[in-house]
Amino acid sequence: VLGPAFLGIVKKDWATYNSIALSWSEVQQPHSDIVDYEVKYYEKEQEQLSYSSTRTKFPSVVVTGLRPSTVYVFHVRGRTPAGYTAYSPNFEFATAAEDPDVADQGQVLVVVTASVGGFSLLVILTLFLLITGRCQGYIKARMKSEEKRTRFHSGHVPFSGIKTYVDPDTYEDPTQAVEEFAKEIDPSCICIDRVIGAGEFGEVCSGRLRIPGRKDIAVAIKTLKGGYMDQQRRTFLREASIIGQFNNSNIIRLEGVVTRSRPVMIVVEYMENGGLDTFLRTRDGQFTVLQLVGMLRGIAVGMTYLSDMGYVHRDLAARNILVDENLVCKVSDFGMSRVLEDDSEAAYTATGGKIPIRWTAPEAIAYGKFSSASDVWSYGIVMWE
Repeated sequence: VLGPAFLGIVKKDWATYNSIALSWSEVQQPHSDIVDYEVKYYEKEQEQLSYSSTRTKFPSVVVTGLRPSTVYVFHVRGRTPAGYTAYSPNFEFATAAEDPDVADQGQVLVVVTASVGGFSLLVILTLFLLITGRCQGYIKARMKSEEKRTRFHSGHVPFSGIKTYVDPDTYEDPTQAVEEFAKEIDPSCICIDRVIGAGEFGEVCSGRLRIPGRKDIAVAIKTLKGGYMDQQRRTFLREASIIGQFNNSNIIRLEGVVTRSRPVMIVVEYMENGGLDTFLRTRDGQFTVLQLVGMLRGIAVGMTYLSDMGYVHRDLAARNILVDENLVCKVSDFGMSRVLEDDSEAAYTATGGKIPIRWTAPEAIAYGKFSSASDVWSYGIVMWE
């Protein structure tokens, strides 16, 4: 040690809840002789237990990693080519109190980070289960379809165990498909309350289905507008003959049809919260990660069921998912397995039709090849939505 300290008064320039900025002036030896400075510090109450130190080449330093609302004792000494000077006198400075907003932001950051990480993990797991389920389901459906065709051509009645989707377009008379898969409802059992929207073929209403001996059921009624052509009627009822083949808690349920009087109607279960896209937009930020993943899981369950039956949806999007009062999501809009002619989100294809390009897999856009794999692509877009 060269002798007494050459340092003047150590000053506190500023302090936060976890740091203190110090500066000092040289009063004896020229700055050119100083190699660096050593700042030793410790909590005032912990003098005999532990201390820390830091080095700086300038007559100032910012000491970080301190505790809020705590008094610290600081000594400063210089190092020259010949050795150390003596320490300066003790100087006591306190950190500021912790800002509640900062603490809250830290907690929020931890929660958000954990939520995002958990959500990402669940999304990856969901995709993995969905894709593996699709592959297995697709193979099963193909095997069942081949078995069904083999038995049909050999004159045997198809096996009636696990159902396989039957395309209504394969019927010589489309009306036969409606009669086979949809139940005819007496129009006197239908009570229409109000119009809730307009579809491609007519109005969509909410109402009640009153069947003797059963509790009233809330339903949505799709009506076919007057002046329709026979082809429009067949296309309208085609959706009923599709939905009528499905029985899954994440697929919209068909209650029945009205075909023997006018207007022609398709009656399905009523979903209180409407379309998923509008539902999410009007409630942005109101759902937990678990609730959102629960919705995604419901959609995945419904789509897995369709894949297992050998059905390709072709138009999976949030707008075609309906949400009930318990946030259960159900796949709907099965009339859109045809091309879309009036969709603003559509793009022209080589065949002259239109498809919703934003949700459609590349191979479906380029070659018009739809499959369970292209439905998986659309599911990924729904996850983003």
